[in-house]
Amino acid sequence: MDIAQKVFRHEFKYYLNALEYVALQKKIASFLPLDSHSFDEEGYLISSLYFDGIHQHSLYDKNNGVLNREKYRIRIYNGSDQKITLERKSKNGDFICKENAPLSKREYEAILNGHPEVLADKEDVLLKDFYAALMYRNFQPVVIVSYTREPYVYEPGNVRITFDKKLNAAVNTIDLFDEHMISQEVLLPEQVIMEVKFDHFLPDSIRQLLQPERMLRSAISKYVLCREATFQNFK
Repeated sequence: MDIAQKVFRHEFKYYLNALEYVALQKKIASFLPLDSHSFDEEGYLISSLYFDGIHQHSLYDKNNGVLNREKYRIRIYNGSDQKITLERKSKNGDFICKENAPLSKREYEAILNGHPEVLADKEDVLLKDFYAALMYRNFQPVVIVSYTREPYVYEPGNVRITFDKKLNAAVNTIDLFDEHMISQEVLLPEQVIMEVKFDHFLPDSIRQLLQPERMLRSAISKYVLCREATFQNFK
């Protein structure tokens, strides 16, 4: 899809320590509802298998601050194969665009086993682009990123405030459903990543609640953090 046709949103990220998280979470939870997909106040487990090309451009573009970049990933929730989603996250400065398309378990397994032709006849633009990336740009699965997400929503401005905890990188497999997966926690146990996403504006009520000017924004990439963790394991 041409970049001019994509719908972009704001995305701000912050590292929180344990005390900051507890204080903010209490305020936000008293004002905003949890995302409807949450089972309880802990939220849900997200696991994503990321892909990159032979030149590792997704990794180096992020580290080098390239303005326009994109990543492909296959995502599941709570370890279940009932919903398997291909996602493309495009980044343009402070703006993000996420596109998604469903995959079957059979399609997922074919891709993982090096048979991208399972997508050859797809009409969906995202699936066609992913097929081209696998076939002609030599994209390969490189790392599994998982974390627990506690998500809150606010309809005006299409606001999502999420607390991501227990960030882990798989160090022995690239299969999201591997029963023998070994993971390494990437952040300190007391660290939490807060993300604030919204469309055209952040409503004043949310701004007063968060007081973002008092916090330091960070260029956080869970993908990069987990890739670097896997590099350390294979030195």
